[in-house]
Amino acid sequence: MELALLFCACLLISGVAIRLGAGLADRLGIVDRPGGHKQHEASTPFVGGVGIVAVLLSLFLLLDPLFGGLALSPLQGILIGALILFLTGFADDIVHLSFKLRFVVQAAVALSMVFFGGVELLSFGELLPGVQFELGLLSIPLTVFATVGLINAVNMIDGIDGLSGSISLVSLVLAGMVALIAGQSAYAVLIVALIAGLAGFLYYNLRYPGNSRARVFLGDNGSMVLGFLFAWLFIALSQGDSPAMTPVTALWLFALPLMDTVGVMLRRIWLRKSPFRPDRHHLHHLFVRAGYRVCDVVAFAAFAQLFLGLVGVGGLLLEVPEYLMFWLFVGVFVAYFLVILRPWRLVPGLRRINRAFGLPSVQVRGIFVGYVGKEKFPELLALIGEQLSATSYDYQLSVYQTDRAASDGRNVYCVVHVPVNGDERLIGKVQRDASAIKKHLLGQRDVEVRLFICRQSENDLRSSPPAGGTTVGQRGRERRSARSTLLYSMERGGGTLGPSGVGFEVSIPPA
Repeated sequence: MELALLFCACLLISGVAIRLGAGLADRLGIVDRPGGHKQHEASTPFVGGVGIVAVLLSLFLLLDPLFGGLALSPLQGILIGALILFLTGFADDIVHLSFKLRFVVQAAVALSMVFFGGVELLSFGELLPGVQFELGLLSIPLTVFATVGLINAVNMIDGIDGLSGSISLVSLVLAGMVALIAGQSAYAVLIVALIAGLAGFLYYNLRYPGNSRARVFLGDNGSMVLGFLFAWLFIALSQGDSPAMTPVTALWLFALPLMDTVGVMLRRIWLRKSPFRPDRHHLHHLFVRAGYRVCDVVAFAAFAQLFLGLVGVGGLLLEVPEYLMFWLFVGVFVAYFLVILRPWRLVPGLRRINRAFGLPSVQVRGIFVGYVGKEKFPELLALIGEQLSATSYDYQLSVYQTDRAASDGRNVYCVVHVPVNGDERLIGKVQRDASAIKKHLLGQRDVEVRLFICRQSENDLRSSPPAGGTTVGQRGRERRSARSTLLYSMERGGGTLGPSGVGFEVSIPPA
């Protein structure tokens, strides 16, 4: 009951703090503007850290009334480190600090965690049968390295709306389960408060019906604080005389961000580039290039992290030897790295998976129906018009006749062009309409109904060359093209354009 009250209070505090912070940031012009490698199209306040810091501050007031004599002794050290990183991240969001300065601040906070918080990475656990890897003199340097790594791992996955917050939420829920099972009630309370703070942030950051884009971003001020909190929690819960989990379990609880960060940096080094140079080869970028909607990418990543985290928790509860869980993690990472190493091969595979699951694609531009004989296209138009009569969106319906040879005379096809403009809800409606048309044409097996896809070279990694070689696009660039004649065209909302006999060159859309 007390945990439920704490969650509700912290959720409200986070939501209100972020709303007030976003309004102030808008007035002061402290927003993340589009451009460069960024994908958003509107200026957006980066105030995610405001909600998390507000929740940490509120714990000083909520702990005693709700939990009586419960003492969370590390709270003061956590709050000081979080405030330092929040201010540093906020400065970086505004004036873009050098990565060297950020590393210095992060390392200093990590050292304060060791010397003032008493949280230190002392052992890696049993990574080989019967061999405990105690760190000894390397304890402090590796604690600093691990903390800085986690801080930047959260920052590097903060690439699309809702992604870092959703993955972090999953990891916190799993860490909270571990803390409760182990009887670490103080840390369980802290984790519940952080879950509520993240939930308040995701209300503004996730895409869902009624919220077509993120209204606030996590920003460096939020991602750095989150990474620091994960470092503190994972080290505190996995070290000491009575740890709640093994160090290897912590790897599984944060598997996806760790694998993505390390994998991308190793790939940059393999390409002889700086590991700190931003690019668009993170896993979520590859999914976006393959046409996945942002909400689908976030859902996939959250479920992937949930699965990986449950593997770690399951291994802990079933008392699977640490070394087996460690080498299993290494095997999963190697497989992951080999997959992302050649994105020009991965992206087409992701497209096929997208089609196999019937997910909408952001590259959708309408509906393709074909091929039929010329005498049947009025009947086809009537059927399509009937299915689209209840739609609320505008479209242009065009019928073409191609001069491509067809033994059965079926050389007429129809394209319903829809100005989706990146509207993911509209894309979903177009997909449902395509499915409805396909269902009504089940008896005509020779008529194909599919989504009409428009791909641009900058959104197709097959045009990105592998190191020292030619691209897949270069090897398969030649596509068949046919001369088509526009037979009929009409616009919903713009009136009928009328039949036309004007011929022009048009590429037959590939399957």
